[in-house]
Amino acid sequence: MGHAMPITTVQTARRALLAGSALIGMGLAGCNSEKAATPPPQPQAQVSVVVLRSKPVAISAELPGRVSASLVAEVRPQVGGLIKSRLFREGSEVKAGNLLYEIDPATYQAALDSAIAALAKAEASVPNAQAKVDRYRDLIRQNAISKQDNDDANAALAQAQADVASAKANLDTARINLAFTKVTAPIGGRVDRSTLTPGALVTANQTTALTTIRQLHPINVDVIQSSTNLLKFRSAVDEGRLKLSGPNVAVKLKLDTGAEYAQSGKLEFAEANIDETTGTFTVRAEFPNPDRLLLPGMFVRAVIQEGVAENSFLLPQRAVTRNTKGEATAKFVGGDGKVEERVIATSRSVGNSWLVGQGVKDGERVIVEGGQLVRPGQTVTGNEVTIDEASGELKSANRQAALPAGPSAAPTQKN
Repeated sequence: MGHAMPITTVQTARRALLAGSALIGMGLAGCNSEKAATPPPQPQAQVSVVVLRSKPVAISAELPGRVSASLVAEVRPQVGGLIKSRLFREGSEVKAGNLLYEIDPATYQAALDSAIAALAKAEASVPNAQAKVDRYRDLIRQNAISKQDNDDANAALAQAQADVASAKANLDTARINLAFTKVTAPIGGRVDRSTLTPGALVTANQTTALTTIRQLHPINVDVIQSSTNLLKFRSAVDEGRLKLSGPNVAVKLKLDTGAEYAQSGKLEFAEANIDETTGTFTVRAEFPNPDRLLLPGMFVRAVIQEGVAENSFLLPQRAVTRNTKGEATAKFVGGDGKVEERVIATSRSVGNSWLVGQGVKDGERVIVEGGQLVRPGQTVTGNEVTIDEASGELKSANRQAALPAGPSAAPTQKN
């Protein structure tokens, strides 16, 4: 029969067991709290970047303009009478010399016949006067006639010859007036509506035009340019920031619908004076218009190629924001993978980009998407993209530029 363990010994053993369990629990709790204090690893922010490259950029100015016909002729009668007939279709194309109207020629035909008869009468008196002068020439040598008679004979011949010249001039005038009864097109182009109908009475050089002809191919576009822009442009050329693209500067058109006109034009001239009221001057460009799409009076926007800016950068507009001072800013990703925010100087817009001549370097990466989710100094991963110039949409580049990982990407230690 075994001996019973003393009560004090059992109590001591229980206390030791409870103390050990408490120590083990405290150790486990400490380990769990250490694990809870270590945050889980966070992935780096993803941003889209565009690599900037310096290149020559064509500088253009988009200016408002109005279309005007290259030639305009208001058709007016040059003789009076009744309109006998109209010989063109309103709104059609006519060629120079085409018959437009016919004025009743009866009175002018009669005037022509009378002029012909007057010329014949004047010419008939010349031979008799000439024969008399020839006879008197021999008689005056023989002193058979007086000098006065000889002078009278020569004067009569001169008078007869003058009457012939006058009759010829009157005949030419009658022929011209008769020809004017047929009103022809002075230029080729599109003819407007007729203001008068057959049977209407017209007068020579009247105020009201019978119709108007406008030449639409080629056609002119008058563009308004400010004197300030002219001075800036010349200053940029003098300083070497712009290079002229040549004397025949290309001009493009944007129609009122926003579509681009298919034909390119060329500058014809610029006015030599500045309007004192508006401070502007007019530049005229000429465009082919074979389809007659452009009509006089139409509003368009002309895009004029002013020159070329060498060693410039095009910064996507979606990458540029404004700070509280109104300055243009952009975020860049440096070589260490950290975000840098910088104030830049934009001069003008070119398509979907801003033209920047200073403040950026070749090969720098500017953030075009995701910039609002990151802050300066943050380490990010940049994916290189390109931007469609037409739509402004982002497209993946042939390769992805993953920037170097920062300290936050280091693996965490396990307990």
